Amino acid sequence: MSGFTRHRRSRRVIATFSGFEADLLRSLAGQVVELLRNESAIPDEDRDPLEALMDFSGPTTEPEDPVLLRLFPTAYADDAEAASEFRRFTEGSLRDGKARAASSIIDHLQDAGLPPQLEENGLMIDVELDEAAAETWLRAFNDIRLALATRLGVEEGDEEYWYSLPDEDPRAQAHDIYEWIGYLQETLVRALTR
Repeated sequence: MSGFTRHRRSRRVIATFSGFEADLLRSLAGQVVELLRNESAIPDEDRDPLEALMDFSGPTTEPEDPVLLRLFPTAYADDAEAASEFRRFTEGSLRDGKARAASSIIDHLQDAGLPPQLEENGLMIDVELDEAAAETWLRAFNDIRLALATRLGVEEGDEEYWYSLPDEDPRAQAHDIYEWIGYLQETLVRALTR
C-alpha cells in the first residue's frame, strides 16, 4: 500500500494497487453508486438534455437513510420551506455528480486491467490519473469515507475505541478500510499539491 505519487515527467498522479485493494475500491465505489441511484435518482439516458437541465422535480424531504442525509444535509435548518425548495432544485444533480465520481473509480480500475471477477492472486493494478480525474477521485473518496463513518458511527476523538477492538471484529476491519480510504485521500491530495 504505497498511495498516490506524482509522476515527475508527465505530471500525472499514479498509484499501484494489489488486485484485492483494487477490487475493494471497486466494491466500495459500486455501493455508493447503488445507494445514490435509487428510484428517484436513476438517470434517463433517452431524456432530452435541455429538459433534464430544466427539471426541478427532485426530492423535497430529507432522505431517510442516514448516509444519504450525511451526503445531502439540510441546507436551511431553521426554514423547512427553504430547505425543501433547495433540496428540490439541487439534490438530483448532486446525486448524479456523486454517482459519476464513484463510477470514475470503477472505470479507471477496469481500464487499468482489473477484471470483472478477481480470481488471480498477485495481480497488480497501476492507475494513472490526470489532474481532473484525480480531483474526481478525491470527491469520491470523501463520499466513501462519509458513508463508512456514518454506518460505523465514527466520531471525532473515538480512536481509542476503534483500536481497542480485536482484529477479528468486523467493525475493526471496516474501520481499517475507513482509515485506508483516508490514507489514499491524503496521499492523493499531497500528490496533487506537489
